[in-house]
Amino acid sequence: MVNFVGAGSGAEDLITVRGQRLLSQADVVIWAGSLVNPALLDNCKPGCQIHDSAKMTLEEVVDVMVDAESQGLEVVRLHTGDPSIYGAIREQMDALDERGIGYEVCPGVSSFCGAAAALRAELTLPAVSQSVILTRLEGRTPKPAGEATRDLAAHGATMVVFLSAGMLADLQRELLAGGAYTEDTPAAIVYKATWPDERVMRCTVGTLAQTGEENDIHLTALVVVGSVLAGPYDRSKLYDPTYETLFRQASRS
Repeated sequence: MVNFVGAGSGAEDLITVRGQRLLSQADVVIWAGSLVNPALLDNCKPGCQIHDSAKMTLEEVVDVMVDAESQGLEVVRLHTGDPSIYGAIREQMDALDERGIGYEVCPGVSSFCGAAAALRAELTLPAVSQSVILTRLEGRTPKPAGEATRDLAAHGATMVVFLSAGMLADLQRELLAGGAYTEDTPAAIVYKATWPDERVMRCTVGTLAQTGEENDIHLTALVVVGSVLAGPYDRSKLYDPTYETLFRQASRS
């Protein structure tokens, strides 16, 4: 059996209870060495075979899984954050399906959740934004039609941008091109959310590239954009006399 396990956003104690149990029981662990906190490997049992996928091709990763399965060994494929968000697990699962090898997925705490915690932000505020767009800037990996960053930015919803810290000037232009965000729209760069060396840099869409340059941010950071980052929250926006009338009628009935 192969278990795809989300390691969490960085801090070693943010792996789920289930994920930690699977990791401690595994005979073979294939971990994303360039992204996952190495302290998590302390949960592995003595004699566990550990492979760093940062130095492996997809074919080599699958070969390790197939070999372990042939020996009846338990495998954990340890991914950063939650495996469903830019985890590249689909191609691995397809390869296992082709070979008739069973697998399960254990969710994890995504880095966007870690970033929200670092910002002390609620990403979905009534009357401000009830939607969160998770995306990335187009680079070596193309995006499907209709998913250009400027098209998504046109909604004005909360946006979390992955894998784009090295292209902040391009990201800034795309966000403004959508028309819903302005130069003054709140934004933030969160570097290595929940890791010991986490850093939070608050800025605006108009100062996004400058903030990244001044803080030497090029990798391992998320960008969060939207009015939910402004504060304090004005609860008076929630008031609707219609709801109060309906509530009183229901209370009398």
